[in-house]
Amino acid sequence: MTKNDIPILYDDKELLVVDKPIGLLSAPSQEDSLSVATLLDKEREGAFPITPVNRLDRNVGGVMVLVKTSFAAAYYSQAVSQHQTYIKEYLAVVEGSLAEKEGTLRDFLFKDSSKNKTFVVKKIRKGVKEAVLDYRVLQEAEEKGSVYSLVLVRLHTGRTHQIRVQFASRGHSLYGDGKYGGRGNDTLALYSFRVTFKDRKGNERRFEAHPPSRFPWTLFFVLGEKF
Repeated sequence: MTKNDIPILYDDKELLVVDKPIGLLSAPSQEDSLSVATLLDKEREGAFPITPVNRLDRNVGGVMVLVKTSFAAAYYSQAVSQHQTYIKEYLAVVEGSLAEKEGTLRDFLFKDSSKNKTFVVKKIRKGVKEAVLDYRVLQEAEEKGSVYSLVLVRLHTGRTHQIRVQFASRGHSLYGDGKYGGRGNDTLALYSFRVTFKDRKGNERRFEAHPPSRFPWTLFFVLGEKF
């Protein structure tokens, strides 16, 4: 994969917004140096390395914002911690029909780093953090006797695997999410659909990207929808 394989949604002196490909890291790790950040920074003559503002897991694609300067990094680092001003929305396909078609999920989550897995727990203790998200069911579909729901999710916190574990704990695992009980061996049905924020000049920015045209996304009319 090369930087030409990364769709650019916006590019200026400070910001770079991309539609992150599924299967590519957001930033390099000790095990893998290939990432969105390193590919975009390759052959660039900037003293400050291109750095993600919001990171996406390897198996999650969609809108991802990166910065090119230290001033932008400081500003957006502060902004991303304020989930009322830096808004991240995802599309997910979950298994089953949700009884409540919209609402708020609030849980205490514990991340087990040794297993790279997050668990819902009942009480606050060391290492436990609160996780909050809003959701709205957009559509439902049936395929071979199984019901799937297309859900729009807005995060209020940014915990590891938050969307996946919060829905799975309620019996609605994401399609393709074997780690949390989902069926199917396909790509995880989670996509960074929309990011909204104010830039350093106070202008509102909104960027959208749409999931790939393959199952289970093809069960729903996604392209062109205004959610």
